[in-house]
Amino acid sequence: MSSTHHPIVIVGGGLGGLTLARVLHVAGVEAVVLDLEAGPHVRSQGGMLDLHRESGQEALHAAGLHEQFRAKVHPGGEAVRVLDRDATVLLDEEDPGTYERPEIDRGDLRDILLRSLPEGTVRWHSKVTEVRALGSGRHRVTLDDGTALTTDLLVGADGAWSRVRPLLSAARPSYTGISFVELDLVDADARHPEAAALIGGGMFFALGGHKGFLAHRETDGSLHVYTALRVAEEWPASLDVTDPDSVKATLLAEFAGWAPALRALITEADGPAVPRPIHALPVGHRWPRTPGVTLLGDAAHLMSPFAGEGANLALIDAADLGRALVAHPGDTEAALAAYEAILFPRAESTARDSAHGLDVLFHDRAPGTLIEMFAAFAEE
Repeated sequence: MSSTHHPIVIVGGGLGGLTLARVLHVAGVEAVVLDLEAGPHVRSQGGMLDLHRESGQEALHAAGLHEQFRAKVHPGGEAVRVLDRDATVLLDEEDPGTYERPEIDRGDLRDILLRSLPEGTVRWHSKVTEVRALGSGRHRVTLDDGTALTTDLLVGADGAWSRVRPLLSAARPSYTGISFVELDLVDADARHPEAAALIGGGMFFALGGHKGFLAHRETDGSLHVYTALRVAEEWPASLDVTDPDSVKATLLAEFAGWAPALRALITEADGPAVPRPIHALPVGHRWPRTPGVTLLGDAAHLMSPFAGEGANLALIDAADLGRALVAHPGDTEAALAAYEAILFPRAESTARDSAHGLDVLFHDRAPGTLIEMFAAFAEE
């Protein structure tokens, strides 16, 4: 099999992979990014992200893209509202305007990163089917069309079910016990004004009985709603997503007795529902230093979303890896050792926070436990 050689190959064209390519490009180091999608806008990129000053925003500074990010920030997105199952408002905080954790549409952020890279950096329609160590830190990457690439540095930025991770670790994500069913209410101010008023402009929580609604307003005026349930791992697959009315009936049964205004977030939803079981890698996941390969983002430390850190960690991982490579020219192993020395303790600490956040949101005393957590943050 013939193959093409590239000094650096990044598997995965998500936020982390693109940020690494950008940080390297700014320093004059080129990389190839392999992504299985047919193009940049084949599928929706998900909802809003809150980018933290010390992680996600720091990474965008390193990438030279912070000003472009600020231009796309969602005004008011840092507001927080917490309700109980009766729709009683227990916490209602306005956006402080400090830009500590401003929100941006994930698709907008990905577009900023894509536009910042030279044409051809991202190789679309490049589904990786096999990765193999060749010795001396070199690896071969085989694609589903039979073509292959060799590289001196292989970076797995390919998410929860990474093809690259098995080169380093036998760990696999496990189910956390919580599943989302994602819903959208389109053109909310005109078509769903009561729901729009209920959710407000920022992050919204309505919790109780090990379940709840998490929601936010998107930049296109829609409301993105996550119904969250503590259910068996098989439950999401049992939903017939081709029959929206059936899914709504199942969800309404789960939220029997909840306030009509909250149940309306289900009944008024537009379009298909998207089940999403939540998985996580073990807290403290790490691997021995292995020549010529490393991981970033979810491939390295998949965790539940209940600390709001997943995208932020992918971005700062990428920036730290890029900076380490630039700081150790010609010595990839020294760069990877320096990067992983930062990566492992940070990921472990954040994974613990995420696991704790899950317990807080789906506790017997929720939403009281969430109010207490916010009060503790305020004191700090």
